[in-house]
Amino acid sequence: MKIYSGDTWTLEELREQVADAGRRSLLVPAADSKKSVLAAFGEALDFPEHFGVNFDALNDSLHEFADAISDDGAKPLTVIWQVPAAFRADRSFGVICEILQDAESYAGKDLAVMAVLI
Repeated sequence: MKIYSGDTWTLEELREQVADAGRRSLLVPAADSKKSVLAAFGEALDFPEHFGVNFDALNDSLHEFADAISDDGAKPLTVIWQVPAAFRADRSFGVICEILQDAESYAGKDLAVMAVLI
């Protein structure tokens, strides 16, 4: 997982960088609480309706998501997660980062994550 500053990079620049690398991009919009961040991931990544909106469910759903994108025959995917300053102070930020890093390792080159600090 790579972390970028919104003071230095715009979303458009990051999406261009991703496209230039031959990858697709998907945006997870900013949210400021654990529950709303998990819900934003669930909605943006089209997790199943039974997604439990907790850390274990995020981990499991990201692995299933990684399997699906590995099998879909499309270009690799980079998820761009917008992270507001208020959420970076929350303990959940570190836990979610660890889960995202694990999903990247699991998926290999098919999945990458960028966190944009806004």
